[in-house]
Amino acid sequence: MSRVGKQPIKVPGGVTVAIADDAVTVTGPKGSLSQFTMAGITLNQEGDQVTVTRANDEPKIRSKHGLMRALVGNMVTGVTEGFTKSLEINGVGYRVALSGNDLRFNLGFSHDVTYKLPEGITAKVEQNVITISGISRQQVGQVAAEIRSLKKPEPYKGKGIKYVGERIIRKSGKSGKEK
Repeated sequence: MSRVGKQPIKVPGGVTVAIADDAVTVTGPKGSLSQFTMAGITLNQEGDQVTVTRANDEPKIRSKHGLMRALVGNMVTGVTEGFTKSLEINGVGYRVALSGNDLRFNLGFSHDVTYKLPEGITAKVEQNVITISGISRQQVGQVAAEIRSLKKPEPYKGKGIKYVGERIIRKSGKSGKEK
């Protein structure tokens, strides 16, 4: 039995979980999220708990058991609290500005780079830190990864866009001596 899959999901007050044959919809104070259900996996709601069970112990169905539980758990967390990721810009002259629903980056290229935020995602810019937030964990992570890929941190000086708390392994450079 999956250790993740067998744990029940606690549904807080103000959150409704609608389970249909082929989809589950979670609605809360921050919004609504929907996810299709996987074959061989069933969701049951008893009171304020949702349990995920599987039809049999086939390897394909077993592998989806914990995944489905984690997806529904993330949906419940997303509509109540939301998710955030923070990115940090390092480098001389590297800047970011929020204009409407677009992020405008000056990353040392000959032109400014504009990133349009998708619907449901908000960004906040404070000096050199960008905070991405939204109710879908997958979408927040995807947007943060796309922004990071605009200028990945390089190993010699550490210039670029990195996650807050990410450790960049530095190289010594041409001379070979540590600085």
